[in-house]
Amino acid sequence: MLRWFESLIEVFAQASPQTPPRGVLAFYLFHLRPVWRVFAGACVAGLLLALAEVMMFGYLGQLIDLVNAGRPESFFRDHADTLAWMVFVVLVARPALLALHCLFINQAIAPSLDNRVRWLSHRHVVRQSLSFFQNDFAGRIANRVMHAGDSLRESAVQIVDAIWYVLIYTASALVLFAEADLWLIAPLVVWLFAYVGILCYFVPRTKARSWRASEARSKLMGRLVDGYGNILTLKLFAHSEREDAYVAEALREQVAASRAMTRQVTGMDTSISIVNGFMIVGTAALATWLWSRGAVTAGAIALSTGLTIRIHNMSGWIMWVVNGIFENIGTVQDSIETISQPRDIVDAPGAPDLDVRAGAVEFRDIHFHYGQKGGVISGLDLSIRAGEKIGLVGPSGAGKSTLVNLLLRLHDLEDGRIAIDGQDIAAVTQESLRCQVGMVTQDTSLLHRSIRDNLLYGRPDAGENALADAVRRARADEFIPQLADGDGRRGYDAHVGERGVKLSGGQRQRIAIARVLLKDAPILVLDEATSALDSEAEAAIQDSLDELMQGKTVIAIAHRLSTIARMDRLVVMDKGRIVESGTHAQLLAHEGLYARLWARQTGGFVAAEADADA
Repeated sequence: MLRWFESLIEVFAQASPQTPPRGVLAFYLFHLRPVWRVFAGACVAGLLLALAEVMMFGYLGQLIDLVNAGRPESFFRDHADTLAWMVFVVLVARPALLALHCLFINQAIAPSLDNRVRWLSHRHVVRQSLSFFQNDFAGRIANRVMHAGDSLRESAVQIVDAIWYVLIYTASALVLFAEADLWLIAPLVVWLFAYVGILCYFVPRTKARSWRASEARSKLMGRLVDGYGNILTLKLFAHSEREDAYVAEALREQVAASRAMTRQVTGMDTSISIVNGFMIVGTAALATWLWSRGAVTAGAIALSTGLTIRIHNMSGWIMWVVNGIFENIGTVQDSIETISQPRDIVDAPGAPDLDVRAGAVEFRDIHFHYGQKGGVISGLDLSIRAGEKIGLVGPSGAGKSTLVNLLLRLHDLEDGRIAIDGQDIAAVTQESLRCQVGMVTQDTSLLHRSIRDNLLYGRPDAGENALADAVRRARADEFIPQLADGDGRRGYDAHVGERGVKLSGGQRQRIAIARVLLKDAPILVLDEATSALDSEAEAAIQDSLDELMQGKTVIAIAHRLSTIARMDRLVVMDKGRIVESGTHAQLLAHEGLYARLWARQTGGFVAAEADADA
């Protein structure tokens, strides 16, 4: 039975292609509408449970009246049916309804709804553009995705429970009091207006302050994770006090925002306590006065006083729930700022997969400026033949890495067209595009998983033989067997730490090269692929790179010009434009920018080798 309730909400739901709404109510409905039947079941169970609890107070008054009017020697015989029904409601019906309500709340809704919201939010966020992640803290993004689920679920459940308990207890009390004497409802009606007035005053203020507190908490989380993720930089530059001040600034904001919210909570709780006291005293005094006049029975005193005390306790619980509701709504509202941003880069409707037959690449009059007026790439034209190997050369900031990022569609062009085998990359699916391009980056970052998991990112279905062959060709077989982590995992099973920090730069680079060897994509991009290797290591894997490049279209970026001097063609970029193009020997003879860059580096023996090859 538990498993059946736990299966009512599908956690790993199919993600919707639309952007989650930015409005709070619309965001709630977006996630709650697909599971409304489960919430309807919880509502019905909550309604029946609240009715059963109110009936118990009615039984208290009824029991006192029966005792006062009955004869002790025949009491149980005279009222057997009534007493049996009371016992059934208290011992059977109420526990059963409570169990049903718990099954809906604890098994069907939590934690399934929490993780469903997290899953859908993650599916949307992880497909955002590279710029989205570059413009925010990774910690803050993760914090908002994680907290959106539990905050939405808690507030939705609390709203349902609070509404039912307020409606059922208040309505039932009014009916029961009116049955005893119409005057008994007067204190309750006055209390109800005062209670609603207090809510109307405090709730909007609590909501606003809750949102600010959640925003401050996300900012603090972002700064903490930013520091932990760059702990080496913090230690190398020895600015502990400066980092403490940076975190303390966000912590002060979080403390101030939380205090502003709790001040409202204190004011609301105090106000409710005062009006609750007047309700209890007023109801008890009025019931006693009516009894003294013979207008009501002793059972009515017990019923009205007991029920008002229960309403008093419930109103305190409602206040606690309201605080929780709006604190959670504030958290959801803060999360919406990240989760509900539309994606910058999306596939065209019905976009086909990229079909690479040869691997020719063409950049035609492309413009890209990172949203600025200019300054990165303007009007660039470049055609790369299928199987051609070109080297991109130029000073830092010339636009080389931006060019390959545009080829991978990590950013969308502002104007122009990039085509592979005549197919516009903006018209095909992003996944299929990136599957056809293998890339080794300058800043190699590995996942905090095992060596095997990192390698299989290149080709998840690769067997052990293919894996071992790629590792051998990348010369990574020299160190992988000796690796071990803190949990005793060794070799391919050893975990590499966050971003691969447990490995040296050269080791990370060899793992990255092995991963691309395993992928074996028809188009290869090498962005400073050997920058982390010393000359001996670079020479050791150069044959592997040459083998990898056979039959592929290659774009290689390198500041160390000796590594790309033997390419079919060198393309020299400066300030987002192509200023020179030709072989190594032709560019040296031209005595332009490439020749000046070459002259600044030591590479005479490579030049001689390149001339000999020519």
